[in-house]
Amino acid sequence: MMDRPDLPVDAFDFDLPEDLIALRPVRPRRAARMLHAEGGAVADRTMADLPDVLRSGDLLVFNDTRVLPVQLSGARERDGNSVAIEATLVERLDTGRWRAFAKPGRRLKPGDQVTFGERLSAEVQAKREDGTLDLAFDREGVALDTAIATIGAMPLPPYIAQRRPADSRDVEDYQTFFAARDGAVAAPTAALHFDDVLLAALEDAGVSTATVTLHVGAGTFLPVKAETIRDHRMHSETGEIDAGTADRINATKAAGGRIISVGTTSLRVLETATGEDGRIVPWQGSTDIFITPGYRFRIIDGLVTNFHLPRSTLLMLVSALMGVEEIRTLYSHAISKGYRFYSYGDGSLLISS
Repeated sequence: MMDRPDLPVDAFDFDLPEDLIALRPVRPRRAARMLHAEGGAVADRTMADLPDVLRSGDLLVFNDTRVLPVQLSGARERDGNSVAIEATLVERLDTGRWRAFAKPGRRLKPGDQVTFGERLSAEVQAKREDGTLDLAFDREGVALDTAIATIGAMPLPPYIAQRRPADSRDVEDYQTFFAARDGAVAAPTAALHFDDVLLAALEDAGVSTATVTLHVGAGTFLPVKAETIRDHRMHSETGEIDAGTADRINATKAAGGRIISVGTTSLRVLETATGEDGRIVPWQGSTDIFITPGYRFRIIDGLVTNFHLPRSTLLMLVSALMGVEEIRTLYSHAISKGYRFYSYGDGSLLISS
């Protein structure tokens, strides 16, 4: 399936001017710029141009995960002293427990109670070596999800959260048009560029859409600390592809259409569920697939994606699709042309030759 070279992580580094980090998305969503790379040619377009550059019979595959407002503000009470606590839930452990990052985490220990607003409290059950905590809440299931949705804020990526707080605009801006299944702690941001107007134009152009699920975890923002890609351990995320979607994807390929993944999360779950014979099957479970240069793609023909962080696994993935040097060239072009980077930034259409 792949012969992964042991490339240094430094090979995926680049310098980005801070003023190119987008703190807000453009409106309307389809007005975002789009760098189109296909067949050795590069063009500067907008997302609204997608119906003109894709082919009739192509299939766009979106991730329908929905971001939970998992940024919680609370307080720890101990021995008559109160300490303000900010917690970000990053992984659901069961119906009533979450793994979380907390600030200041050093002020918490197992057995502590943290109260979030007037509706919710949790006990610190454990502190992990990576600095995260296991929180056991005072309610479970739907009741817990409802409480979190009532008091929580959107978990903006660190490079945005360090520059401004989340607000009411982010409730809409950081959720995709296809968001339907609760479970993500970060948005599949390539799909943030799509709205009803663009989707109607794609349908008129003969381009179909389908959805898969991969619940995006906080690992998508974690830096790669290893010196070489072979030594990096990929985070795991859960998802699902139903039988009807698998059949549509296989039928599209058989008819000569292309499978264009909208986002790296959709791509990862599609490749996970596809066999060596190039056919995708219904799938449910977790995946830690790590796509790096040398990977042989089984099902996808192209990718709609944003511009990614230096030294990140996502930059390694797009380098696997287009080539390390080609991505270097494309990113240099994007920087020189003032494209906006990261979650709220501009997009690209990458189709390997």
